[in-house]
Order: sequence, then structure tokens, then C-alpha cells
Amino acid sequence: MRVVLVTGASSGIGEATARRLAREPGTALVLVARRGERLQQLAAELGSPATVCAVDLTAPDAPATVLAHVEREHGRLDVLVNNAGAGWRAEFADGGVGNVERTMALNFTAVVRLTEALLPLLRAAAPGSSVVNVTSVTGRVARAGTGAYAASKFALNGWSEALWAEERAHGVHVGLVLPGFVSTEGFPQAELTGRRATRWLVTTPETIGEAIADVISKRRAERYAPRYYWVVAAARVLAPGLVRRVTGGRVARHLDTNVRE
Repeated sequence: MRVVLVTGASSGIGEATARRLAREPGTALVLVARRGERLQQLAAELGSPATVCAVDLTAPDAPATVLAHVEREHGRLDVLVNNAGAGWRAEFADGGVGNVERTMALNFTAVVRLTEALLPLLRAAAPGSSVVNVTSVTGRVARAGTGAYAASKFALNGWSEALWAEERAHGVHVGLVLPGFVSTEGFPQAELTGRRATRWLVTTPETIGEAIADVISKRRAERYAPRYYWVVAAARVLAPGLVRRVTGGRVARHLDTNVRE
């Protein structure tokens, strides 16, 4: 039985990922998020075994709590999907260092702490075990008002690449999934979906769930979702001035950040 842990599983990308991975034969899921009732409901609906660990990943004892749950309920861990995250839109002059710190605490530091706690289990399950970190296209190209969010995802991208280089000798693969704009319960991306010309830019949580499954099964280094968003990252390298003008525009300032729980 392959054991897969998904954080932020109570809604959005995390829920869609859990439902997608539950279709894989011989998979048991560990669902992690703050909202225990939502997790219990999801676990009851899945077609594969699932256990629930309701915890705030920024709490000091969260990594130990999750580790104890996995060891007690499953005794092993094959895949860790670090999906939980959030973003609070604010320009730096308004949100200041406080907004940066709270965003980094969840989107970066909590991921690092949880991975550290679970890495021995992943090494024990190697070869074939994986860490998949869900970052964002905003972790390659930032927009006005998303500085704190972008900083957390840029950091997660860089740390993940180093972790891949370090853990490959131990048989643990580390992959990245970089979503573009995603329509979720709390962030419907109405600014984009309300216009025919930009509606195509927005994807669904299910698309990201498929990308995560693809990175796990094929041990990919990284995957943009939808795939065409790689053009944005490439343009940042080839034409940085143009990209800055586009991402600093009026519409770009008011688009929903790709936020997850």
C-alpha cells in the first residue's frame, strides 16, 4: 500500500489532488488541514483508505503531530504533497514586513519544517518516494501586490531544487508543480473569468491535481499547470522589461492571487 500525504486537503487544489490520487490502486491517503470536519467528509467520500490529521501547520508542534499520526496510522510514507498555502494581497508600503512574515511562515517555513520531520520516513520508503511542492507561476514572475506571496514561492522553488540535488542519492525525488491562475471557492478569479479574452488563463483545481499525479508517477523535475504557463517564465528571462510592464499594469494589480488552504 502506497501512503500519500496531502496538505491543504480541505478544499481547492488539495481536495482535488486527494480525489485524483484516491483513484490510484493501492493508495492510502493522509489528509492534512485545519478544518477537521471538511477532512472527515472528504475521507468518507474517497474510494480508498484515508486518515485525517487536523492541524495548523504553522503551530510549533505541527510537524511532530503529523509525524506521530503517520507512524501510528500507517507506519510508512511514500509521497508528501506540500500544497497548503495562502496569500494576503497588499503592496509592501501597506502590508510591510508583517505581511511578508506571516506569508513566509505558512508558504515556506511550514513546508520546510514538515518536510524535515517526515524525511526519515520518505528515505525509508526509497527508492520511489517523492516530495511534491506546489508553488506558483508567481514564484517565477511576480506582480504588483503579490510581493509577500511571490517571495515565499521564489524561496520554495529554490529550496526545492537544492533538496532534489541532495536527496537524489537517497532515492527521494523532489518535484515542483507551478499553477497559474486557479479558480477556487474563495478566489473565483472573477476579473479574468468575466472577460472572454482572458477566461482561458484560468484553470481548475482538478487540472492541478492531474499535474501533481503526473509529477509523482513520472518523477518530473517540474510541471507548469496548465502547461502553457511555461511561456510566462521564459518571457521573464528573455524579455524582463516587457514582462514588468505587463505585470505592473492596472488589471494585473487586482487579479486574485493563487491562494490555497
